[in-house]
Amino acid sequence: MPLNCGIIGLPTVGKTTIFTALTRVKAEISNYSSAKNPNLGIIAVPDPRLDRLTEMFKPRKKVPATVEFVDIAGLASAASKKEGANQFLAHIRDSAVLAHVVRCFEDPEVPHVSNRVSPADDIEMLHLELALADLETVDKRAEKLQKELKDPAKKKDAERELAAYAKIRPALQEGRPARSVALDAEEAEAVKRSFLITMKKEIYVCNADEDGVRAGSPHVEAVRRIAEAEGAECVVICGKFESELADLESEEEKAEFLAELGLKESGLSALIHAVYHLLGLRTFFTAGEDECRAWTIHVGDKAPAAAGTIHTDFEKGFIKAEVYRYDDLVEYGSEHAVKSAGKLRLEGKEYVVQDGDVMFFKFNI
Repeated sequence: MPLNCGIIGLPTVGKTTIFTALTRVKAEISNYSSAKNPNLGIIAVPDPRLDRLTEMFKPRKKVPATVEFVDIAGLASAASKKEGANQFLAHIRDSAVLAHVVRCFEDPEVPHVSNRVSPADDIEMLHLELALADLETVDKRAEKLQKELKDPAKKKDAERELAAYAKIRPALQEGRPARSVALDAEEAEAVKRSFLITMKKEIYVCNADEDGVRAGSPHVEAVRRIAEAEGAECVVICGKFESELADLESEEEKAEFLAELGLKESGLSALIHAVYHLLGLRTFFTAGEDECRAWTIHVGDKAPAAAGTIHTDFEKGFIKAEVYRYDDLVEYGSEHAVKSAGKLRLEGKEYVVQDGDVMFFKFNI
């Protein structure tokens, strides 16, 4: 499964507006029944650390980390039973995590699918549809597992998986996501075979008006309460504002635009960072005169795996890595000063790479 984020939500919540602002790709705005293929976009992850490294090393090239976003058509009520629903649900299943866009603005010119703006009801509606889709998946899988119980070689695994579904099924019947159910490690591993949508991690994205971004609103607070109860993250964005911001060419213009609204960071930047971390991704850097680059790794990756993101030969022939912290480089002012201060380390194969490490790999093939 690719490391991407699926943007989901009901129709007319502003998903495609947000996607277009993120990617600068003009995407088709359509409802559930008309959109067949999701819009895809590769987004650079904003990182002031990479900018600072570029200032210090003055390389010929700067390469940021990236993350993929997928704009999935809006799901209408009872979508799980509509013609073609399998295709849309498949797009959601193919996403590693989900950004659930919730409408938190009033606009009579943009009709709401339920004729009134109620974030809590919208969240409940979408969760119910996804839960129903998962319930169908669970029932089909359970039927197959009943046959596997008769095979001694498969019986133990089938029993474990069925036990997990016995816990999950009541939650799905109530419209609650499968991730809300407490499973032990073996049960959680077993249900991965079903690719349940509601097991995916989810972040809430409030699409608010400018006042909602600045000072909050009852709609935004409603989403925040739900997110807090679920232990999920919540990001507040004004899709219209972000579109205007993205149209500005220079970083100075963008900074001034944000300052006028009393913001230090755009909502889209906050969303990108939140999704990057929700995917379990972290960043290490390589820096030199030729190139400064942010490389993407998973939390817990060791030095050889990090080396392999650069080239497979680096991982196969890994010997050791020279490592120092980005913060140390900023504090001491140069790579030479970092070395003189004894802050550069040699790390071996068991070293767990940390977010913000600056690394140079030694290998032999």
